[in-house]
Amino acid sequence: VPSSAPFYILRPEVVEAFYYLSVLTGDPIYREWGWEVFQSIEKYCKTKYGYGSLHDVNAPSMKPEDRMESFFLAETLKYRE
Repeated sequence: VPSSAPFYILRPEVVEAFYYLSVLTGDPIYREWGWEVFQSIEKYCKTKYGYGSLHDVNAPSMKPEDRMESFFLAETLKYRE
């Protein structure tokens, strides 16, 4: 997937990286960035019964898909403390 891809499919890698960097370095900036990611997921990806992928993160008025990837709860939200 190119870094310029406009979509977000609820993948955990960035949140996971922020978590490990926070633990390893003790730098609070990584926790702050992780919290910002969580807040954005809540704001832009929340659906009536869960969370959905975004086709274009540059178009905040677009609604998320009405389906949730199976890995989202187990792999992305587990880093929320």
